[in-house]
Amino acid sequence: MPWSEPLEEWQDERLVEIRQRGISRHVVRFVADDGTLYALKSISERLARREYRLLRALADVGVPAVEVVGVAVDLGPGADAVLVTKFLTFATTYRAVFSSPRGGRAADKLLDALVELLARLHLSGFFWGDCSLSNTLFRFDAGTLEAYLVDAETSERHPKLTDGQRKYDVELAVERVYGELLDLESGDLLPAGIDPLDVAEELSARYERLWDELTREEIIPVNEQRFRIAERLRRLNELGFAAEEVELISTPAGNRLRVRTRVAESGDDSRKLFLRTGIDAGENQARRLLNDIASFRAYLEQKERRPVSEIVAANRWLSEVYDPVVAAIPDDLRGRLAPAEVFHEILEHRWYASERAGRDVGTTAAARSYFRRVLPQAPEPLDQGAASGA
Repeated sequence: MPWSEPLEEWQDERLVEIRQRGISRHVVRFVADDGTLYALKSISERLARREYRLLRALADVGVPAVEVVGVAVDLGPGADAVLVTKFLTFATTYRAVFSSPRGGRAADKLLDALVELLARLHLSGFFWGDCSLSNTLFRFDAGTLEAYLVDAETSERHPKLTDGQRKYDVELAVERVYGELLDLESGDLLPAGIDPLDVAEELSARYERLWDELTREEIIPVNEQRFRIAERLRRLNELGFAAEEVELISTPAGNRLRVRTRVAESGDDSRKLFLRTGIDAGENQARRLLNDIASFRAYLEQKERRPVSEIVAANRWLSEVYDPVVAAIPDDLRGRLAPAEVFHEILEHRWYASERAGRDVGTTAAARSYFRRVLPQAPEPLDQGAASGA
């Protein structure tokens, strides 16, 4: 590429024009090379190196963001550096979402996606500093939208954000989203019935609701603790988050449940479960089993009134909970499902039974009921000879 020339003056057959692109305060060009589309942004070397490090850090913790490739520097006297990222395929902008005929409930979908991205950043210790619809790209996902951070120039990484930092980041987001929606309204691009101020203020309310779900402490009765912990972790999983640590603290009113939440990363739970227990399971199976281990660990710590390490809790769970359940599978039903899937389904069975009973029915009772009523309905394993055509 002609790196010695200013990016805005490049002339190359590999340059591509992107119709639905976001608004940028910098020169941004797109290059197609060897089947891959790249976004190139002209920016000062200090900011380019800083943004490169931040985007790499975001990738390491599983926060959705564009994939950074590198930084081109020393391009000539007075020339800016060029930050290179991979173009996010199948992505769209907020302007395109609002103008699309498939954009029903566009404002709701955009807010939900942006709020979830902001919460993921804050949980991981990132202060965005410039949260806006323009600095975000979106992908359609089964009727919803998933948000990806595009611009990290003003971001900062901390071990943990203070409440003041989080609130300030949200205030900046509300301000910028309000301005962007006013801009759409002035250009007659905003659907009728959408008030820019109402939508912008709703962003703050939705963020607070999500953050409360992710971080709040709650008092639970002793006879409901396993059920309530499972319920809380289930909701977190549905939101795309996972539990890093579960803690039960005894109080006169009951046990206080405290959950430390992290962003769920693809494949992370399967690896973690295998390392702790030797169980080979799918990602969703692993997530449910890890939730049960976390619940069991909190129960042990509350019962024994002392800290219990993750390794000790996992080993005790394996010998006291998982192995006895797997050993109790009736001989004539073995092989219907993988052991990890059987245990996962027993946890599901226990959750629904506990919800109906209003208390934790226990894994042993749930397993007996499951073996009697549910597992016999699973299809018998495929005969190996039939499968091979013998």
